[in-house]
Amino acid sequence: MGTHQVLVDRPAPKGGADMGPMGGELFLAAVGGCFMSNLLAAIRARDSKISEVRTEVTGTIADSPARFEALELSIAAEGPDRDLLPHLVEIADRGCIMMNTLRGKLDVRLRIATPC
Repeated sequence: MGTHQVLVDRPAPKGGADMGPMGGELFLAAVGGCFMSNLLAAIRARDSKISEVRTEVTGTIADSPARFEALELSIAAEGPDRDLLPHLVEIADRGCIMMNTLRGKLDVRLRIATPC
């Protein structure tokens, strides 16, 4: 990952030393990070007065084999331009490489949440 190091591990009950997130947790963080960087870029490009932006990513796990079958991104923000948020979320969704990779492969829902 360039010049960065990421330590991936498992919790002790699963045979690890709990020194870092598990792979699935890192996957959710990657989805959220990619989406947020695109959303913040869209907000800045429009000089929007949206602030306190938060995205929470939740995954639904299926068994046999273990995998994510659905993701939900809950996006919250504040500010006088908050009415622009649905359009900016759509722009971020289209620009995010993770969302484009996952689209059609698992159920991904975007939800505008109440302000932070």
